[in-house]
Amino acid sequence: MPKLEGYEFWEKTLGKPRFIVAPMVDQSELPWRLLSRRHKAQLCYTPMLHASVFIRNHRYRKDSLASCEEDSPLIVQFCANDPEVFVEAAMLAQDHCVAVDLNLGCPQSIAKRGHYGAFLQDEWELISDMVSLAHKKLSVPVTCKIRIFPSVEKTVLFAQMLEKAGCQVLTVHGRTREMKGPMTGLADWSVIKAVKDAVKIPVVANGNIQSLKDVEQCIEETGVDGVMSAEGNLHNPALFEGTNPFFWDISYEYFTLVKAYPCALSAVRAHLFKLWHHSLLIHIDLRMELARAKSAEECEDICRRLQVRCEEEAAKHDPTPALGDDRQDPTATLGNSKQDLSARLGDDKQDPAPALGEGKLPHWLCQPYFRPTPAETEANRAEKNRKRPLAVIMEDQNTEGLSKSQLKKRVRNPTITFQSKAKKYEKCAKCANPRGMKCVFSECRACCKHTAHRAVADCPGHNLLFKSKQLKRLQWEAAQREKGLLTDETPTSEASNPDTRANNAIKEGTSQQLDSG
Repeated sequence: MPKLEGYEFWEKTLGKPRFIVAPMVDQSELPWRLLSRRHKAQLCYTPMLHASVFIRNHRYRKDSLASCEEDSPLIVQFCANDPEVFVEAAMLAQDHCVAVDLNLGCPQSIAKRGHYGAFLQDEWELISDMVSLAHKKLSVPVTCKIRIFPSVEKTVLFAQMLEKAGCQVLTVHGRTREMKGPMTGLADWSVIKAVKDAVKIPVVANGNIQSLKDVEQCIEETGVDGVMSAEGNLHNPALFEGTNPFFWDISYEYFTLVKAYPCALSAVRAHLFKLWHHSLLIHIDLRMELARAKSAEECEDICRRLQVRCEEEAAKHDPTPALGDDRQDPTATLGNSKQDLSARLGDDKQDPAPALGEGKLPHWLCQPYFRPTPAETEANRAEKNRKRPLAVIMEDQNTEGLSKSQLKKRVRNPTITFQSKAKKYEKCAKCANPRGMKCVFSECRACCKHTAHRAVADCPGHNLLFKSKQLKRLQWEAAQREKGLLTDETPTSEASNPDTRANNAIKEGTSQQLDSG
């Protein structure tokens, strides 16, 4: 059967998915994919897999490809920087998926160190070789996930290059590789629209997807074929349903799947921290217990206790539409996330507080988490520095000898103390080696052994006891003379050596027997 390509693959194999769960490192494991699918996700990816490790490590390969009949369609994603390695790994995975994806968008420091993901953006020839070789050799289509460039034109050319190389579906994350962590900011849908207009293959949009209304707005503004969510899905797996369920309902459903399809505890804890994020900000003690949990059963017990506390809080509040049986569209209460972010970024002059103020969803419901914008992050830092500038700290306290990082810590916490650095070893009096700290001659062991032997002296620090051993020998010889067992004519070396004396006695006894015979 010939390999399907482009929109034919998108429609016949994938079924024209609109709701897609992003590939997330260590958080797209089988139980989470199944949970997302049961709440209307139509396409899922495996976590990003390291191609070279996938080839050489059988257990890693087996765990990464864990799936079931319900987990379909599934795309396996790899990171790689070598065409042959990428294709070899993809050929091992092609019988377990409907397509293989090349990650060209990971912005994390580990991707920078490994030279893959978004840090391959400038090596177009290498990327083209990887995609074209995979397109020729694989029995399944190859897809790509990218981040945008600061320039719209360059992003469009990059997308066209991938299409020409053989990419059959292109996912575009509307942020640059520098937009991460505190500097994440708002994804630019206009660049995604430009890419969609420039290529003839299906395009998926990623970024700013926190609610079902965001999905609809993104498709309307960009004209993309599908929408992918990562962080929004982690905080609310029912995002594509347009509902905000109680976090414990989703958690118990997830625990059931974990029992049926066991996975790493680190992945379980990571998901629970996201699902319970808003409640754990209040119940900090349970947050600490979750961090120390050693099994999924312990996590489930913590969930029950957190549920009890939240139900008690809910009983004290007036019932709201979100808590009733007839649930309204939660985005009507919460406000459109893209508009909220735009307002917080300064695009909209209105105060964003009303959208997230009195109408905010109760913390026991699954809901989006809005990162502080870059402007807010810088403002918070400036406020901290304004309250306690570095110059004031240096005047108030002794900062001599502190490193740059220690000074920054002192700015954040003026009461912090630092342990003094360990003293450097002093040199031996005779050579460049470190001297023994308890050596009586202030020398290293080799030099000390030579000095103590010549001087017939002791060095307890190096456990060299030449003087003590000589005194002990002299005392033993004196005791032997008193007993008449030792004379002045007896060689000292023979008298003081038990083995030598025994051998001499044997020889003397043997010679006496020969004489008598």
